[in-house]
Amino acid sequence: MSPRFTQEKDLSEAVRVSWLGHAMFLLEDGSGHRLVTDPYGEGVGYSLPRLKADIVLVSHDHFDHANVGLVEGEPRVVREAGKTEIDGVVIEGFSTFHDASGGKERGPNTVFRIRMQGLTFIHLGDLGHLLGKDLVSELKGADVLFVPVGGTFTVDDRQAAELVKALAPRIAVPMHFRNAGCNFPILTEEPFLARFSAVERVGKRPVYIDPRELPEPTLILVLDFID
Repeated sequence: MSPRFTQEKDLSEAVRVSWLGHAMFLLEDGSGHRLVTDPYGEGVGYSLPRLKADIVLVSHDHFDHANVGLVEGEPRVVREAGKTEIDGVVIEGFSTFHDASGGKERGPNTVFRIRMQGLTFIHLGDLGHLLGKDLVSELKGADVLFVPVGGTFTVDDRQAAELVKALAPRIAVPMHFRNAGCNFPILTEEPFLARFSAVERVGKRPVYIDPRELPEPTLILVLDFID
């Protein structure tokens, strides 16, 4: 377990990131922003959490990524490509696909770039293909990349590793893989992790991303889902 990321920090200087399972993360900063990505519904295997947020991002309209009603409060919901600013949090959506056939099999997918408290996060949603050169150039060099690694419904371990190497984030966090909380017929995180030497596991707790303490080159940071 890495104290560099798990030691509690002042949220005016860091962003707290909690993995709630699948592609669902909660990001919290010192201004009181609470942003949730891709809230899942019944049938994924994870227990449904109770939480509040003021921003919800939805990469695509499938049951395991678009359960907006799970999030309490009156959050602003962002689903589309384009640029949106919500109380200082800048969100940019980029149109991609859920498969390698231009969306013919599983439809569209939105990749989100989030700028929050001096940090840049990228959430790939259920990306089903490698990215073109222009989009790689646009998204390269983020602080944190949330990348699906389970295959079958998204990129697989090999493609996910290619994306990490092309996008060169400071931290890459695997998501959307089979584990004790997810009963989908997809890969575990292990085939993806085997492709990297710089890997740290942080256990079942939030991590604190501090812009002053970012690793270089890319570190694969493995979270356990918080239930």
